[in-house]
Amino acid sequence: VTLGVPLEAVVSTQSTGEEGVKVGATICRMQYDKILGYLETARTEGAEVLCGGGPITPEDPELAGGLYIEPTVLGGCTDDMTVVREEIFGPVLCILPFDREDEVIERANATEFGLAGAVCTDNLSRAYRVVSQIEAGSCNINTFNNFPAQIPFGGFKQSGFGRELGEECLSYYSQTKAVYVETGDPWCPFGSSGINAEYFFFTCKLF
Repeated sequence: VTLGVPLEAVVSTQSTGEEGVKVGATICRMQYDKILGYLETARTEGAEVLCGGGPITPEDPELAGGLYIEPTVLGGCTDDMTVVREEIFGPVLCILPFDREDEVIERANATEFGLAGAVCTDNLSRAYRVVSQIEAGSCNINTFNNFPAQIPFGGFKQSGFGRELGEECLSYYSQTKAVYVETGDPWCPFGSSGINAEYFFFTCKLF
């Protein structure tokens, strides 16, 4: 796994064709400490660190001050572990075996969070069936972390409210106004000879 600065790697990859950075630094010290705390809790609760598991300093001296954490894989995890039930927002993968399709769907949905999910399989019919039942705002099939600008992004449950990106996000920059039009006699508080009304609404863009 290549550590570094992902944005710089995009330019490098486009110009050289070589594989770019896969893991960047943690966004801030608070999140860095939080991730390491999750890893310590995982060990305490019985998870097995299969790879990674702590801080790492890249070989490049220019990156020495970065808050890098090794990509970590945890085995021996159970559904009640903290690292399984909460959102870590770090390079940590928990492995939990399952036996049946209905079982894994039920277990995946047994959380108060629902930001994103992924299904990896060579059976696309199964993949579509499973993702249709996963309670997450974004689902990937045989890939992960793809969020093109034209597709709405947001979570279910406690993982967010509303949507970013896509046409759907434009509604958050708009106000809808309802307008009532009397097409018959003007309205009068003392009575009217006839009422022939039309209703319509339009959206005011606030860009």
